[in-house]
Amino acid sequence: MKRKKTLIVSLLISLGTGALSALLTREAMDLYDMTAQPPLSPPDWVFGVVWTVLFALMGVAAWRIWEEPASPERTGALAFYGAQLAFNFVWSLIFFNARRFGLALIWLIVLWVLILMTVRRFHRLDRTAGDLMVPYLVWVTFAVYLNAGVWYLNR
Repeated sequence: MKRKKTLIVSLLISLGTGALSALLTREAMDLYDMTAQPPLSPPDWVFGVVWTVLFALMGVAAWRIWEEPASPERTGALAFYGAQLAFNFVWSLIFFNARRFGLALIWLIVLWVLILMTVRRFHRLDRTAGDLMVPYLVWVTFAVYLNAGVWYLNR
């Protein structure tokens, strides 16, 4: 029963972060239709679907790490997880609300590095947890391309 509760908490943290970010940026989402987009930009509805899946995968991955025996490695892995989650949250505010595409691109590159470090640390503790984070890393790689394209096309 305790494992189920910690899974629910982990999912609530992850999905809640995404939901709060979406709530705080929803008024600025018209930006997607108002800016020039690079080739391969998906329709706007794709983002909500993909991010929901990714936040769920992140929550499960973090839960698996939390369930590992307490250790400095686990603490470090969860610290990187928390840092990347915070950077993810703030990126949306920079990109959509502040419309600072260049700053958002730099922020996103830092986020990508934090995700990579999280994946590596998760893999050392639980290979499945690390694997669950890989689609997120791939999507953020694509997001770097999209952000760079929006910045370049809308300077």
